[in-house]
Amino acid sequence: MDWYMMNCELLATCSALGYLEGDVYHREPDCLESVKDLIRYLRHEDETRDVRQQLGAAQILQNDLLPILVQYPQDKVLFDAVVRLMVNLTQPALLCFGKVPPDATSRHHFLQVLSYLQAYKEAFASEKVFGVLSEKLYDVLQLDWEQRQEEDTLLIERILLLVRNVLHVPPDPMEEQGVDGDASVHDRVLWALHISGMDDLLKFLASAQAEQQWALHVLEIISLMFRDQSPEELAALGQGQAAAEHGEDTRELETLRQRELAEKRARALQRPSRHSRFGGSYVLQGLKAIGDRDVVFHKGLHNLKSYSHDLGKETRRVPRRRRAAPEAEPPRRSARNVRLFLCHFCQDFLEGCYNRLMLLVKDQLVREKAQQHDETYYLWATAFFMAFNRRRGFRPELVSETVGVRAFHFIEQNLTTYYEMALMDKKEAATWARRMHLALKAYQELLRTVEEMDRSPEQAVRDSSQVIKSNIFYLMEYRELFLALFRKFDETKQPRSFLRDLVETAHLFLRMLERFCRGRASLVVQSKRVRRKKKPRAPASLAPQPPSTEELEELWAGLAPQLQACLQGEVTLPEDMVPFDAASETPVEEQRTDALLRIQGCLRDAQAPQALRLLRSARDVWPEGDVFGPPDAGPLEETRLLREILFAPLPRHVPPEAEEPEEEEEEDEEEEEETVQVSEKEFNFLDYLKRFACAPVVRALVLLLRGYARNSPRTNHCAARLLHRLARDLRMEALLFQLSLFALFHRLLSDPAAGAHQELVALAKFILGKFFALAATNKKAFVELLFWKSPAAVREMTEGYSSLREGEGAGRSRVPPWTSQEEQELRELYWKYKEVEGEDVIAAILAHLPAPGRTRRQVVKQLVRLGLASSAKDFPRERKGTGLVLWTQEQEEELARLFEEFRSSEDVLGNVMKHLTARRSRARVVEKLLGLGLVSERKELYKKRRRKGHSPGPGVVGTPAVPAQDSSAEDGDSEEEEEEEEEAEEGPMEEHWAPEEGAGQVHRLHQEGLAGPLRWLENCLRRTAGDREEDGVSHPVPLVPLSEENEDAMEDRRFRALLRQLGLRPPANEQESFWRIPAALTPQQLRRAAASIAHRGPDPPEAPQGLLEPPRCPQDPDPEQLPAGLGSDSESEEPVPVPSPVQPGTKRRRELDSEDEDDGSSGAEPAPAAPRSQEDEEEDLQPLGRRKRIRLVEEEEEEEDD
Repeated sequence: MDWYMMNCELLATCSALGYLEGDVYHREPDCLESVKDLIRYLRHEDETRDVRQQLGAAQILQNDLLPILVQYPQDKVLFDAVVRLMVNLTQPALLCFGKVPPDATSRHHFLQVLSYLQAYKEAFASEKVFGVLSEKLYDVLQLDWEQRQEEDTLLIERILLLVRNVLHVPPDPMEEQGVDGDASVHDRVLWALHISGMDDLLKFLASAQAEQQWALHVLEIISLMFRDQSPEELAALGQGQAAAEHGEDTRELETLRQRELAEKRARALQRPSRHSRFGGSYVLQGLKAIGDRDVVFHKGLHNLKSYSHDLGKETRRVPRRRRAAPEAEPPRRSARNVRLFLCHFCQDFLEGCYNRLMLLVKDQLVREKAQQHDETYYLWATAFFMAFNRRRGFRPELVSETVGVRAFHFIEQNLTTYYEMALMDKKEAATWARRMHLALKAYQELLRTVEEMDRSPEQAVRDSSQVIKSNIFYLMEYRELFLALFRKFDETKQPRSFLRDLVETAHLFLRMLERFCRGRASLVVQSKRVRRKKKPRAPASLAPQPPSTEELEELWAGLAPQLQACLQGEVTLPEDMVPFDAASETPVEEQRTDALLRIQGCLRDAQAPQALRLLRSARDVWPEGDVFGPPDAGPLEETRLLREILFAPLPRHVPPEAEEPEEEEEEDEEEEEETVQVSEKEFNFLDYLKRFACAPVVRALVLLLRGYARNSPRTNHCAARLLHRLARDLRMEALLFQLSLFALFHRLLSDPAAGAHQELVALAKFILGKFFALAATNKKAFVELLFWKSPAAVREMTEGYSSLREGEGAGRSRVPPWTSQEEQELRELYWKYKEVEGEDVIAAILAHLPAPGRTRRQVVKQLVRLGLASSAKDFPRERKGTGLVLWTQEQEEELARLFEEFRSSEDVLGNVMKHLTARRSRARVVEKLLGLGLVSERKELYKKRRRKGHSPGPGVVGTPAVPAQDSSAEDGDSEEEEEEEEEAEEGPMEEHWAPEEGAGQVHRLHQEGLAGPLRWLENCLRRTAGDREEDGVSHPVPLVPLSEENEDAMEDRRFRALLRQLGLRPPANEQESFWRIPAALTPQQLRRAAASIAHRGPDPPEAPQGLLEPPRCPQDPDPEQLPAGLGSDSESEEPVPVPSPVQPGTKRRRELDSEDEDDGSSGAEPAPAAPRSQEDEEEDLQPLGRRKRIRLVEEEEEEEDD
């Protein structure tokens, strides 16, 4: 902007400031008023910031304000006004415009203001300017708190804001293009700040007890001072860093030199012996040109590899919404003297200020005394100074304020908040992603500090680390954090640096968690589950019954004295009772009716003053018709009117639900109720690692490895180690069979500098070898390369595409497709039973559909998909039960007769329900029996178990009983209960186990994948036999399944049938939860049963590569060893032994109290067992702690809608 284009008034004001003659500035008499006028002009500038631009073009700050500041510091009023004006002029451009303007014109103004700010910053790189500011700030801080005036406090704040504004100005990339080690404008400002002593004043403000209000200002200035610095480089400064820096630069140059030499050799080998003009032309057979002919290639054969159809084409423009998020400015290496000063500043700050300042800042953040998003400075300081302390000798006491569970919780809360806001606030997603990155780096540094504490020589520090890790690993939020960040990673909103830190932090967390689990027999963690249960809505038709005439007479008798006192003026009437709302959309007539209802409600609630005030106010609003009495009504008339209103049967508003059609009334109106159920369960590391076996995680790792040449060795190691965990620890190499990853491997293996990435090369060769081995048997593997895969798809690739449709694994819930014949048959059945009255169409269709069996939901969905129905609401499910609530006298007599008839039977309640004429639920029948006095308590209705033919052993309790279900009126529950009871009554238990009788059953169990539970059962039988021989005493021994695989087997019907044939006893009553080995079985019988299982059970098949693989101990040799050094950290990392995952089933919960059951089941300590087999040692790997805890026993089975 030209100087002559300035506003005339603004030009005159600037001229009245003074003039600079050499190094001396001569101020005018109106200098102070001119400064105040400039402040006033800035206050009234327009949205283009025209005044600010004109002052910047005139260089007022460089030529007038800074000389005035330096030469006239003794004039306090002028000094304050100049500082105030400079704070306004140096205000960041983002604060002036709110955000980066999207349109070209506004963006031009924004960039113009930014260029003036960069010129201001260069002018502030003066020791004289910061010397004056430091002296003024020092003089004010010398005053006691009582002696300071309000102007002194404002001056401190303005000086701090001025320093903040100057440091906040970003560098100009066009002007500052120097190499690392050169002094930039920012470095020169920092050096001037250091020479003037301003850094010492900042440390004083951070540590002084009386200067707590400046904590956030100081922290913000410090964060801007270290904006371009790396804590690792600063920490290593002065510790032989000159040689280290030189060595690092030498290594980088050597890598580049090797790559250049390799490319030169490759070009020399490709150069033909003949001249290029005699290279000839070639036809590429099999590669079609634009037409039907083969491509004609006119270059030398050495250029054939670089041929592509895309040569010469215009590069496709990437839409803005799909472009990768821009990276932040890379940290540059400042001048050495500046880095030395910053290094000493960090040391002094950590020793004297860090803990106190962070405590004050966090207190202000928690109490919401800070401005919005000021917590980002706290997160930055946590990450930076903890990293500096960790690399500079690591003294945990210097950062004790930010090391602990509370620090983890604070950072996790902010990280979760930023994550949720990034998903909701789409327009500002990039801003929330930057804040999320700060929180992630702070979280990563906390983890690294805790890991460093484990290596401390002090026992107290190591114990503190263990306490922190036990708390962090216990809570589910910390374990689920990385999975959520991986799944929602968006490269268009989050930069590549965020992904790099995410991968490194996840690798560190997994490594710490694995080592924490490795040293413990068991780890109990918290588990949260959101349960959604449907609760029936309260029927809207159940309105409160109006009071009777007698009740109203009694109420009026009590209201009469109150009304008499109100009419005589003894009680003051309320003034806020308004019967009419003029702004309401309700018609006036309806409001008059509402007024009558409100008066009646006040009377029935014994609020006589309110009722009288409403009556008089309504009379003033609606005088016509004398509905509320004549205008001159006296006390007697008002009393009569109130009595009539009280006794009048006024119509009440009918709720809208009551006006719904009858068809909708017949359906159960249900709404979902969410409850978070918190419990505890045993943690399994491999089960947790399986959560990372998903496409978003693999896709993010592949995206990061695309820049392997630019990544640090640490980043490449973390990404390769995560891929190694998925491929080797989980036996899911097929998860990495993806074309984009193979293209990356091809580029890596053909890279001349591949020798610097040996770990990635070894991983690539391993994955490619596995793929080609699989492709030899599965020809569809090449097509599978095009898709990202889930664990279910991986299992299908490795085991066969029908493995998940045989009723096991993840395929149990897979719906078989409808064939054209089945669809045609479904149409015919639908049209056949559609017009039949009184019959459920879906039930009739299900009864006539051939195999495979379909559920009601599947049939309804297919009918909707075929267009035969508009929605699932066209087929309301028939209500279970008749809805009967009241019992007639004949039904009560029938119930009493049936109860007396079957009173002596084993299943009283079951027989009564079978013979009842009216269909009732178990709960209704039990309630009526209790109400009639036929039974005194529910235990009398429990079903009695049939006993074995032989005499019970000494440990068997007398006649046990199982409580009947008393939960709801759902027939599904009763049918399930009857099936379980019938299952428990399948013939008498066999006392002796004959191998030849159960060989087929054991063989079937092996085929179903229950080889592991059979080995566990065999070990239990052998161990019990040995204990009984050594002790000479027999007690019932409970079979406690401590692994999820064994728990699932105990719920299998065929496995339980095997237990009965072996002579084992199911839970006798509600006090028992486990099957037991009866005391009557001798050691010889137990050994014979165990030997028969081992003899008849075939060898388990080879474990498939997938999720459902049996556990492997770390001592077992690997079937296939990776090349040396692949995926190994500085410390050894071994997979944790874990039982194979649970087969899917229906979800239930029950509490297992280990102490009570153990106390009730064992009477003596078992003697040391005999030498045990390998299976026994594997069984001992499971935790055997006797303490109370809640375990989740989960099974899954196919659901059907009610």
